[in-house]
Amino acid sequence: MDTTVSLLVEVPEILHESLQGYLEMRPDWDQDRVITAALSLFLLQNQTEAAPEKLNHRQASRIYLDALFKRPIGQN
Repeated sequence: MDTTVSLLVEVPEILHESLQGYLEMRPDWDQDRVITAALSLFLLQNQTEAAPEKLNHRQASRIYLDALFKRPIGQN
């Protein structure tokens, strides 16, 4: 099972309001799922060729797809 880490972040109010509006219209999504999908996609799109990051590419891809398809993170 994958370990999770709790994050405390500050975002612009307009971004938070947009997120809340999105979540109200899509009850099958929650804030954690959106943030997980967004962060993993960002990391996939901005990867470098460094060896340690290449190892994480597959894991980030899996987390992103799990979040999109509403599977518990890290389960097959």
